[in-house]
Amino acid sequence: MTSTTPASTGHDAVDPETIGGVPDAPSASRAGLLAARASGGKDSAPVRMLAPFTGLPITTLPQATDADARAAFDKARAAQRAWAARPAAERQEVLIRLHDLVLARQDEVLDLVQVEAGKARMDAFDEVSGTALVAAYYGKHSAKLLAPKKRAGVIPVLTKVAEVRHAKGVVAVISPWNYPLALTAMDVLPALAAGNTVVQKPDNQTALSALWLHELAEEAGLPAGVWQIILGRGSEIGPALLEESDYLCFTGSTPTGKQLAGQVAQRLTGYSLELGGKNPMIVLPDADIAKAAAGAVTACFSSAGQLCVSVERIYVHESVREEFTRAFVAKTAALQLGASLDYSAGMGSLTSASQLETVSAHVEDARAAGATVLTGGRARPDLGPLFYEPTVLADVTPDAKLFAEETFGPVVSIYGYTDVTDAIERANDTRYGLNASVWSRNGRAGWEVAARLKAGTVNVNEGFAATFGSVDLPMGGMKESGVGRRNGADGLLKYTESQSIAVQRGLRLRPGKGMPPKLWVKGMTASMKVLRRLPGR
Repeated sequence: MTSTTPASTGHDAVDPETIGGVPDAPSASRAGLLAARASGGKDSAPVRMLAPFTGLPITTLPQATDADARAAFDKARAAQRAWAARPAAERQEVLIRLHDLVLARQDEVLDLVQVEAGKARMDAFDEVSGTALVAAYYGKHSAKLLAPKKRAGVIPVLTKVAEVRHAKGVVAVISPWNYPLALTAMDVLPALAAGNTVVQKPDNQTALSALWLHELAEEAGLPAGVWQIILGRGSEIGPALLEESDYLCFTGSTPTGKQLAGQVAQRLTGYSLELGGKNPMIVLPDADIAKAAAGAVTACFSSAGQLCVSVERIYVHESVREEFTRAFVAKTAALQLGASLDYSAGMGSLTSASQLETVSAHVEDARAAGATVLTGGRARPDLGPLFYEPTVLADVTPDAKLFAEETFGPVVSIYGYTDVTDAIERANDTRYGLNASVWSRNGRAGWEVAARLKAGTVNVNEGFAATFGSVDLPMGGMKESGVGRRNGADGLLKYTESQSIAVQRGLRLRPGKGMPPKLWVKGMTASMKVLRRLPGR
């Protein structure tokens, strides 16, 4: 296991003027300016966030009160009518300008994401590219997707009907710490494009990335008050997010998602949830082993495995299991760990002490239950406080916690199989259904296996990036991995109310004066038989 020297391994390398004490990071004053963009919390007890790479302070964040949160919703509701009244084509122009700004100024946010989340720089770039792709997609397509749609009326020509879309109103977005930029964009931007205003609560740990995007959105022409960011503890501002919003978008753990869904249901407002996953990968006997092994490294260890769609289980046909395992373990062991703000490291650190504790506990529990550690399996405090080696396990039994529970870290288990149907059944034998991966030289065979997997997204000869980057595709989970979809038309239209309007001309839909009802029914029956044969009916 190779490594680069992190910022925390020599106090002479620490620059107190940079956030988190990480060399070449943005300045502490810049972090303070971003933190000041948050709504409310000026008079409440602030919190100090620490950099995963060094354990040193990033910045101090204001924490909103319940009153602050409700005031943000009042401001958002006041701004929503004028924002929704703008033509959709005008709203989407803001997103196009935002797209250009994100790409032009990406270096600063790459630094922010690395310092806040502990990511390797290539993983941070995934967030930049994801944000740009989402901004471009809704910047080009939202007006068309939101336009009134003609539908078939009950009586051709005489019944003119259309489906009209209206914004929900004020959307609450609760964002996680693991993809602070990309998931902000994926959830907030389509809500804005649909004519809603947004009150977002990002996780404190990675709030600066969301605040940076917020700054650029206003530079791109987004009016003040249309998108507000509040920072605070869920116990303090959570009730306001649930009680004041017209729609809730949440990304996080399955237990929390279930709790929120139950509370939102009491108000009969809509919600979408992206929750946990225990994502499988199936290597078919005809797979290109070198490519599959390289793809598995990315699928399992991007963002140190702290990715909802990351692979945690690999099923390999016995005919190629030894070859795949040897190649995969070698590539994993060669993965370079580091904390520098450049592209030299292949994997960064975990983001929080709680994640490190969970990963360590899962691996030790698996060991105790008889699992074999093929590579990794230990923390690396010599590199930084939250580093953990990318870890590959074999011989994992159902007694181990990580056999079925989500680890959400750089740990993966390898299992063998001899029958493809058995592999599919084992891959599906989970309460989750977020993402899956299939590897085969035969695209059709890969597709057929993919279609049998119970997961919201399935990638053939890729881990997750193909579906993640294809913004025209809906993305979300089956079973306990979530409700609703982000991206594509679904990711926009979920933030709208569908209204049906019909204008009836000429013939009434009840017997006219003097017409016997029986005769009218006979005539309508004959008409319906004819209508069934018309195209588009």
